[in-house]
Amino acid sequence: MAKWEDVQRLVREFPDTEESTVYRNPAFKVRGKSLAWMSPHEKGALVTRADPDEIPLMIAANPKLYFTTPHYAGHPMVLTRLEVAGDDDLRERIEDSYDLLSG
Repeated sequence: MAKWEDVQRLVREFPDTEESTVYRNPAFKVRGKSLAWMSPHEKGALVTRADPDEIPLMIAANPKLYFTTPHYAGHPMVLTRLEVAGDDDLRERIEDSYDLLSG
């Protein structure tokens, strides 16, 4: 079971990240753009950027870990349940989100 502290530790591996807030929830940003943040709508869910074409595939492959809600529909974002996530899951999500911001 991952916690925000795990997200903090992993995000700090990436350059130009800064701790911030999104809708008064803990977040990390890269050059002012949101990288990873705790969902203000879904308790215990981390929001990260994701390739819109990959989101349905991610959810289909592991629906216990990844999901979305109507609030995020149409946005290039996916939610990750921290209670299910391990370090590798989080690192992959953070890296993908970072790459989308940096690309």
